[in-house]
Amino acid sequence: MTVYYVNSATGANNNSGTSEDAPFASFWAVENLKLQPGDTVLLAAGSVYNDQLDLKYSGTASAPITIGSYGIGDAPVIHSPGDGIHSLYASNIVIENIKISDTGGAAIYGGYVSNWTVRNVEVDHTGLAGKSGSVTFRTGSNITIENSTINDVNGDGVWIEKINGVTLLNNTVTNAHGTTADAVQMNDSSNILISGNYLDQTGAVSPKGVLALVRPVNAVIEDNTLVGGGFGVATQAGTNIAIHDNDISGYGGYSWSYAVGLGDQGDTRDYDISGNYIHDGVWGVVVSSAGTTSYVREDIDVHNNVFDDLSQAALKVDRPASGAFHDNVIASDVTPYSISPAIIAANTFPVSNNTTLEEADPLFVSLDSHVAGDTTHVGAAPIIVAAHDSLKISADTDGAHHGNLLENDSSANGILLLRRFEGEVVGKNGLTLTGQYGTIHVDDHGDYSYTLDAAKLAGVTGDVSETFHYKISDGAAHHFDTDTLSISIDVDGVLI
Repeated sequence: MTVYYVNSATGANNNSGTSEDAPFASFWAVENLKLQPGDTVLLAAGSVYNDQLDLKYSGTASAPITIGSYGIGDAPVIHSPGDGIHSLYASNIVIENIKISDTGGAAIYGGYVSNWTVRNVEVDHTGLAGKSGSVTFRTGSNITIENSTINDVNGDGVWIEKINGVTLLNNTVTNAHGTTADAVQMNDSSNILISGNYLDQTGAVSPKGVLALVRPVNAVIEDNTLVGGGFGVATQAGTNIAIHDNDISGYGGYSWSYAVGLGDQGDTRDYDISGNYIHDGVWGVVVSSAGTTSYVREDIDVHNNVFDDLSQAALKVDRPASGAFHDNVIASDVTPYSISPAIIAANTFPVSNNTTLEEADPLFVSLDSHVAGDTTHVGAAPIIVAAHDSLKISADTDGAHHGNLLENDSSANGILLLRRFEGEVVGKNGLTLTGQYGTIHVDDHGDYSYTLDAAKLAGVTGDVSETFHYKISDGAAHHFDTDTLSISIDVDGVLI
């Protein structure tokens, strides 16, 4: 397990490369090594390389080959007339703490590879319009891309094809340009986790969308923010797909634009679409297909989402399908659903228990604020109690204040407030979270109320509880902050 050092400014290719005092000068020297499992190649901070790095050798699962950086200063930069990093058949590779920009091809290209991790990598102005992604992996298994940024690239930001085991975690992808470009596209891949990412196509020169999955199997898409594009999430012809707790907005440009679309390009089975905040777009969830193509579309469960400020219906089903649309919150100026008469007659996609705040005839309960760890009581004999998992504020990171969203430094009347990042706003329609027994709404001033849906408590006795998880971005660096609020309800006391 050898560490090799490369410094384009001070190195020489006839050096040993095994110390900071005797570094190599270029990738040529690295490529002439037969890298062994556990070997590490470190590029000097602030150095620039105008060539493609070819990785020909594999590490092992316990001893990967790592490409990283050393020293203090800006991340080393790879420019290249070809790809930034290119590999065929090499597996067990880690790429971290570098920058790749202004390449003629992809930033990173891996074909027939497995067990790659790309972390804390910055990609800027790479790729070729009309080609596959700026970060591309084709045919293989176990690819992880995390804590990385991809900005202003040509072609898809990330392209994944025929990979079993994909993790995209806490990345930022903005403005993937090109006639066929999405922020992220995956084809024929399985066992997928896409979580905590910020994907924004509002400034992209592209007629396409944000996140496209074609024929995915076993995918979880959760806790992401997706903005802009012709569509938010296209998960066509998938099997066992969960789309949970995402914020999807700003999509449009076409009469068909949707937040979540499925049912095209093949059979579609077993979708759970829940907990999403879908707003400022055209259609909400669309179960459809181009033309009159007939595919199987079954077990599509759309529930506990919030739909607001849409120019078309929250749900569209215009092809044969089975599923349900229930327990969603729909703004009063949004059409709840558009379902073809034949499907309504067949009763294969029932609609039930969807409400707006105006329709619910709710019991509003203001929650008093107390010190961390205390509970919040309503009246002398509390029938509804709210408690936080934690109110401890953690340290600042990259200028974004991380910690809990709910603070106890609130107004004189004691109503609990949503803490704001500097310059952050809740949003013009506030924040609404739905649960099994009620709804939490945070208004534009940060005050919040719990709306108890008494109808949902019919036939229930004793104590029940539900927990709300939510987050907010600082609005600039795209860091997210999360909190958990648990509500306990004495049902008998409420119904007295």
